[in-house]
Amino acid sequence: MANITFFETQTGDRPAFETALKDHSLSFTEEPLSDKNIADFSDSEIISVFIYSHATAELLSQLPNLKLILTRSSGFNHIDLNAAKDRNIPVCNVPVYGENTVAEHAFALILTLSRNIYKAYLRTQREDFSLKGLQGFDLKDKTLAVVGAGRIGLHVIKIARSFNMKVLAVDPTPDPFLAEVLQFSYAPLEEVLTRADIISLHAPLNEKTHHLLNKDNIPTIKKGALLINTARGELVETDALLAALNDGTIAGAGLDVLESEELFVEDEKLFSPHTPPETLTTVLKNHILLNREDVVITPHIGFNSKEAVQRIRETTVQNITAFLAGSPENVVKAP
Repeated sequence: MANITFFETQTGDRPAFETALKDHSLSFTEEPLSDKNIADFSDSEIISVFIYSHATAELLSQLPNLKLILTRSSGFNHIDLNAAKDRNIPVCNVPVYGENTVAEHAFALILTLSRNIYKAYLRTQREDFSLKGLQGFDLKDKTLAVVGAGRIGLHVIKIARSFNMKVLAVDPTPDPFLAEVLQFSYAPLEEVLTRADIISLHAPLNEKTHHLLNKDNIPTIKKGALLINTARGELVETDALLAALNDGTIAGAGLDVLESEELFVEDEKLFSPHTPPETLTTVLKNHILLNREDVVITPHIGFNSKEAVQRIRETTVQNITAFLAGSPENVVKAP
């Protein structure tokens, strides 16, 4: 029997895991893993976290019995892989759960902006039914840039092609066969920024992609383009995005993620003396984005369909079962 702790649980998580893992000792908390609660779970042998739990070396050192770290996400930049490796602790993720789910949400944001649905909604809430300023545009024949043509990006491409859009993809490992079958083209980032009517981000967050869109290249974006980000907030430099919205370089942004978004979830961190001033500045600018009619923000729900959440739970259980059987699956390797 293993002591397993689940952090950042949602409605439905507890009964699902209790049923599937009934022979183990389970603990649950809605809070992320942090220095505030780690002492309460110091006997954990397995921990399961989500994206707002920062499993740092310092926190992991306070779990002396830890044998396995699970993240219920495909991304794993919130876990110190080297610290886990030093203790021979496997880190497992959920690599496949919501390719179509996130892709569909990306297009929900695209359509919300292209047809001015958010602006229209705000207007009708004020009992104003005028059409002035609400003319949208067709997606047909527009050029979509998909930055990161992995599993999610390819689903976005499939949807785009069904709208008869032209598609340019940016990816470090091009697949000419897929490009031919799905009828899209690969091109470097600097080229697609100048050509795309809509830019949709689906790249992982790492050292190379941090501020992938920034003050140097955002001004080169085709004037009036839309920016969609359902990947990670840190892919976009908030300062540069705000400036581009102000000068009309970017006509609208659909954001399911924000830079430093975890501070919106954990208010106490926002006012911590350890929070860098530049991070507070970013949070302030995110608040400014919230009040713009040309920006649609959703609270990181791109993954959150009932089908995708069920797949996450099932894979998490499989990861635990495989580890306990001596054959860990979906293990993330330290760089």
